[in-house]
Amino acid sequence: MSLDDPASQHRLSTARPRSQRPLATPRIREGLGFRPPSGISTPQYSSKAVAVVKPASPLPDANGLGWPAKSTHLRLNASDEERAEREKKLSGAVRTMLECIGEDPDREGLLKTPDRYAKALLWMTRGYEERLADIINDAVFEEDHDEMVLVRDIDISSLCEHHLVPFTGKIAIAYIPNKLVLGLSKLARIAEVFSRRLQVQERLTKQVAIAVQEAIHPRGVAVVMEATHMCMTMRGVQKPGAVTVTSCMLGCFRTQQKTREEFLTLIKR
Repeated sequence: MSLDDPASQHRLSTARPRSQRPLATPRIREGLGFRPPSGISTPQYSSKAVAVVKPASPLPDANGLGWPAKSTHLRLNASDEERAEREKKLSGAVRTMLECIGEDPDREGLLKTPDRYAKALLWMTRGYEERLADIINDAVFEEDHDEMVLVRDIDISSLCEHHLVPFTGKIAIAYIPNKLVLGLSKLARIAEVFSRRLQVQERLTKQVAIAVQEAIHPRGVAVVMEATHMCMTMRGVQKPGAVTVTSCMLGCFRTQQKTREEFLTLIKR
């Protein structure tokens, strides 16, 4: 196309400057509730095949779950009939387990144990059915605060994925805002979502940190967790009182020693 062409000159003369063009309304929360760097929000789960743009962060996914397991979306979208069938199948598996260890599942004390345990296990792993967008909801606020926000001593319990026995402890979550703050209770709720899945402590710590990072894109996030693992106290090495400490530092908590030291000092008080 030549600039000397009259039609071209007319288009150039009538085109509005970029600064005057109307801005499209950004889609901030859909699916996960987080917008990856590409600007494309993650969609709700659909049975139809869709092309998903791979985001830079490991958190956003097509089902809005955050690190979904192989069949997580089946549990998330199950009907009442499918839930009842899953619970019945799990109850049968528990009955088989009781028989395998030499017990009588028909005796009075164990008669309802398979059903009880099936319900309990589904409750203890309910994090597979919770979407981060629903947990955070609209609890993201604009606030001109640039100092550390810390919630510590959050009680956490989860199931070790290696032996299916509990590990319990406390977690501390801190971030330095970048114009946005998160409702304080949502920090505990994020930790709860990921703890209510089969876990290892190292991954749980990192998942909580990345979820906060993706939710409000702060200047930095720090997470420290201390826990006691039943797989170390009830079996195996049998060392009661042993405490495992894991941490994940992102952004300025990783790059700035003074910021990291301030956080570590505050959680020890």
